[in-house]
Amino acid sequence: MALLTPAHTAWIGRTETPITVEVSRRDIQKYAAATEQLAEKYVRGDEAPPMFIFNLFSPIPQLAELREDGLSRAGSSGPRLPLKRIMAGGTEIRQHRAIRPGDVLTGTRRLVDLYEKQGSTGPLIFMVRELAITDAQQRPVMEEIQTSIAR
Repeated sequence: MALLTPAHTAWIGRTETPITVEVSRRDIQKYAAATEQLAEKYVRGDEAPPMFIFNLFSPIPQLAELREDGLSRAGSSGPRLPLKRIMAGGTEIRQHRAIRPGDVLTGTRRLVDLYEKQGSTGPLIFMVRELAITDAQQRPVMEEIQTSIAR
């Protein structure tokens, strides 16, 4: 029995509202310290490590919107899935150029695919999202492909 309906798959190809951020040297330095980076280019803030983009293009929730664990109650946009337990299924990053202080970047998320498979313990739903990051001249900087698995 199929769990995904045409209403679910109609989300494929939809994009979220783009978010634009300006990267500061201090942002890079704080991230480098928090993630124990050792490379001088990161410590000095000359260049951002690839995972610097993690949550950089997420909306900033209000305090009242946070759960006890600090995560947003709102979650991500997209279809409500019939399976509720969400697991990370993998991340692929393609970096076209380094992120540097002063960069003005725009991140646009898009639902790339949504499909189901039968696992050994039951049905699984795979959700594949892309985050496309461009600079102020709309040149590609990085793409991040994330797969989530609902079971």
